[in-house]
This record gives sequence, structure tokens and C-alpha cells, in this order.
Amino acid sequence: KGVFDRLARGINAVGDSVKKESGKEFMLDAKYGFIHACPTNLGTGMRASVHVDLPGFTKEGLGVLKARCEELKVQPRGTRGESGGQTGITYDISNKHRLGYSEVELVQCMIDGVNTLVAEDRELQKKHGIA
Repeated sequence: KGVFDRLARGINAVGDSVKKESGKEFMLDAKYGFIHACPTNLGTGMRASVHVDLPGFTKEGLGVLKARCEELKVQPRGTRGESGGQTGITYDISNKHRLGYSEVELVQCMIDGVNTLVAEDRELQKKHGIA
């Protein structure tokens, strides 16, 4: 809840700054949320993420991690951003969907997905003798 509250305050601060400087507000549609240039960001456009070490999944291979993330409705990225590549065992895990869900649903999906991945990674670490 605290993380979401800070995020909401930050978003409001940006909106207030834009309005003060330009006299305009962000485009907000009652059904689709904030309107951005990219249609994939319709809705909240909210991407909640966390960096997490997954050595077990790293041993299994990126394809295994990507497939599991797909099932959990999250997506793995490297810690260098969307196209920055992956190094080491640390991944940026975020909610996959942006449209048609509330902010609470999106954050909860990310939290649930990360908790599942961490629990499963512990088992994979045992399997590979790295626990």
C-alpha cells in the first residue's frame, strides 16, 4: 500500500506540474484511462516491477522463465531496461497487462507472480544444487 501511495503522489505531482507549466491536463478517458501516444499504454499504463534474483530459473534457461512468466501474467526483463539485455541472475519482473485492469489488480498480479517465481526458484535451486 505504501509503494502505491507514493506512486500515486508522484503521478499527481507530475500532473500538477504539467498543468502549471502548460495550462493543460493529461488526456483522461473515463473508460480507457490516460491516453498516451502508444496504444499498448491505454488504461492505467501502469507498469509495476521489482528486481529479483532468480538463480534457479537462470540455470533452467531464459525460455523456461519466460514461459512461466507468461502463465503468471508477468514479464521478465533484464535490469538494463526493456531492450538492455540480461546479465547475471537478477531480473526485472513486471505486470504484463496494462489495459482493462485497475491499478490495484495490476500491482497484485505482479506481487503474486513474483512470490510464485521466488518460491519456485527455491525449488529449482535445490534441483541444481545451488541452494
